[in-house]
Amino acid sequence: MKTTITSIAFIVIAGVILSAYIMNSNKGAEPVVLSENAQRSADEFSKPIASDFLEARPEIAVLPKQDISASEKAALLQMREEEKLAHDVYTTLGTVWGVQVFANIAQSEQTHTEAMRALLEKYAIADPSTSDEVGVYANPAFTKLYNDLVAKGKVSIEEGLTVGALIEDLDIADLEKFIKETDNEDIKLVYGNLTRASRNHLRSFTAQLSVRGLEYVPTYISAEEYKSIISTPKEVGTGVGHQGGQGGGRGNGMGAGI
Repeated sequence: MKTTITSIAFIVIAGVILSAYIMNSNKGAEPVVLSENAQRSADEFSKPIASDFLEARPEIAVLPKQDISASEKAALLQMREEEKLAHDVYTTLGTVWGVQVFANIAQSEQTHTEAMRALLEKYAIADPSTSDEVGVYANPAFTKLYNDLVAKGKVSIEEGLTVGALIEDLDIADLEKFIKETDNEDIKLVYGNLTRASRNHLRSFTAQLSVRGLEYVPTYISAEEYKSIISTPKEVGTGVGHQGGQGGGRGNGMGAGI
């Protein structure tokens, strides 16, 4: 189904992807080779927290099934493939670069796309992701975006990590938008937990860039929200809100983390 949301969020992105992908004043610099200890420390920081892997289905099932609008349905379809996109890009770049952060976060993204599938099943919406094959999507905009991101991420490990930060930046912006546009408790639960996990993933990728002397500049969320996210510790627990972030305080405190 053609949706305005998909057209705005992704066809435009395909043309401008990584215009924000940053090396800041470090553009053109030689890749930074980390010591074994520095890389080990960065990888350890980048491990997703255990709650990123918790099963969401029981929490989704106990919440009421509410009426769903066309825009809410379109958002569910978009996020199902957007989370698969993140998983697929990280899986591919993990193979290319052998940096543990990609493998760690790809595991979490698999949980995220499965949580979105659970919502689609609950609301009897046909799942657009009929194949688990990496790089395969129902929406051709995602196929182009996958190819663009992987091509950029293969240029260097620094650009690969920046691709990761950009994906999480985009996820946060989309999820925050969709949270505001739904009143369905189960959808808010999943979106809220995915947003929290994406903030943790953004912290992980920017930490990897930081140990290489590089800085990420956000494209989709505000500079103020980005600063708030990376200046606070990894989040553990549940809910929609983010203390100190733009648009925070929306937490409902429900359910298991994803």
